[in-house]
Amino acid sequence: MNDLFERGIIDASVRSYLEKQSEKWQVPAHTLLRTFQLISPEVYVENYSRVYGVPRIIADEIEWNSDLGDKFPWLVWVRNLALPVITADGREMIVSVDPVSLEEQLRNVRLPKGLILEEEWVELAGKFRGKEFLELAINGLWRSDPQRSARITFTRGQLATFWGMGSVILIGIAISPVFTLTFLNGVVNFFYFLCTVFKTLLVLVGSTRNISQKVSRAEIEQLNSGMLPKYTILVPVYKEPEVIPHLVEHLKNLSYPLSKLDVKVLLEEGDVETIRAFRESNPPPNFHALVVPNAQPKTKPKACNYGLYFAAGEYLTIYDAEDLPEADQLEKVVIAFQKLPRNVVCIQACLNYFNWRENLLTRMFTLEYSMWFDYNLPGMESLKIPIPLGGTSNHFKTQMLRELGGWDPFNVTEDADLGVRASARGLSVATVDSTTYEEANCRVGNWIRQRSRWIKGYMQTFLVHTRRPVELIRTIGVRAFIGFVLFIGGTPFIFLMNFLLWIVLGIWFVTKTDLLEAFFPRWLIVLAFVNLLFGNFMAIYTCILAVFRRRNYELTVYGLLNPFYWLLHGVAAYKALWQLIVKPFYWEKTVHGLSQMKPAGVGIVGNEGFKRKVSIEASRDVRGIGVG
Repeated sequence: MNDLFERGIIDASVRSYLEKQSEKWQVPAHTLLRTFQLISPEVYVENYSRVYGVPRIIADEIEWNSDLGDKFPWLVWVRNLALPVITADGREMIVSVDPVSLEEQLRNVRLPKGLILEEEWVELAGKFRGKEFLELAINGLWRSDPQRSARITFTRGQLATFWGMGSVILIGIAISPVFTLTFLNGVVNFFYFLCTVFKTLLVLVGSTRNISQKVSRAEIEQLNSGMLPKYTILVPVYKEPEVIPHLVEHLKNLSYPLSKLDVKVLLEEGDVETIRAFRESNPPPNFHALVVPNAQPKTKPKACNYGLYFAAGEYLTIYDAEDLPEADQLEKVVIAFQKLPRNVVCIQACLNYFNWRENLLTRMFTLEYSMWFDYNLPGMESLKIPIPLGGTSNHFKTQMLRELGGWDPFNVTEDADLGVRASARGLSVATVDSTTYEEANCRVGNWIRQRSRWIKGYMQTFLVHTRRPVELIRTIGVRAFIGFVLFIGGTPFIFLMNFLLWIVLGIWFVTKTDLLEAFFPRWLIVLAFVNLLFGNFMAIYTCILAVFRRRNYELTVYGLLNPFYWLLHGVAAYKALWQLIVKPFYWEKTVHGLSQMKPAGVGIVGNEGFKRKVSIEASRDVRGIGVG
């Protein structure tokens, strides 16, 4: 870097700032030249090679050296952004983004070192190991524990059970139709009642608890930036080129040290427009375009599993492309992990919506999320019920996530499944007092697509984890198992039955038909009606309760409309049931960017480095050197 100063490419004010940031973050000062995009890649490698005497290596002229590569765990190469290669003339070499800062075990390998750009490292790693990692991303969980994978929707044992139950019901109807149908109706109503009571209990218990880890501003200010670990952020994006510029800006505006971010934007092979949009957005060099090779199933968890093999961070989180996390969320998570027991594998941030006032649907969606994060999660934590994780803003200990096998690529609600698997291993989940703002679905069709996928994933998760019920009871306990059945199994069940019961009740109310009494005694019809009213009343009550913790009182009146919102869930649930049978792995794409309301800097305070960079560039003479 001194060479750049002496040649006048970097002036004194920039040098002073970089040296201060280098000391504060405890990273080499020369790497910050690229982190802050103060000089072009060409100027950087030219001066790096001159100052440190390390040759620049052309990426197209090297091949993977498997003999040396296998001598070290893959994560060693990832942490060092290094690769063992063979050059075009047959020489063995280690190439790296920063050869002079390699860990000692690689530095001591008696081979020449070469320089590549960080962007090139990502492309080369994918070229050398991509097919292998893709195979593991798809089939790793299936091979290690097929009973925990949703690759097979219904096992032979489950199909035999369903066929047996169906046969008994048909025989019963043939012999005694009134008794059989009365018994079935009673069973359905009893389970419906149990699920309703359990969900109400969760909310009531949760209303007396607040399990979110509180992290004060003073604790954040006392953090030693130099001791903060590298943090991986995975962002799956598919056919959304329009969100890329905003995504890059939002991530740059996180207050976590920019040089310690390891951002992997997961892009699908063949999605040319989104890939081009990312490369044209001028991202920092540690914001990587990781192109996932084309293969089925084309799901978010498969892409995340692939990205996990390239993750260098001690911690890892997932954001959706439109997410707006509060700027200090990563620091809060690091502090929370330090406070919590070692068996905590994941910390969830709360989710809420920046466009909640847009229409009736977004208001109902906001009420639902408020109830989930403010009441359901505390209730489940207090009762020690397995917590189904949300789809975004989950912060993991990366190594523990790997030990869990990552996500199930065949489960379309992958984080709910992962939460149950974590619980079965004796691991726990916590929440932190930080919010990620999202775009609430504002169109009914788009909402149904998203919700049907979520419900289908709950169905998959229930089927997977009830394959070995005795083992699940032994690992999580009887109470947690009952909670799992009533919540993971009961949620789709209530939506399916609620929709059906309202239709039957509507027909009976309009036509006054006596046809139902031919199969069901009047007392049972009345009981079903009371059960339906009780269930929907409790849904309204808990929905209204959801406004109080966030003091969002203007949504109170909308809680009265919750039964209509449940009917919409019924439509999504029957679609989910159909898809579970005919195309269980199909990923219903949720379209983003439909809202007419745009976020106005929600939760953003700005990355220190980029705010400083603006003032630097306003005063310095770059002498023709392009930024980035």
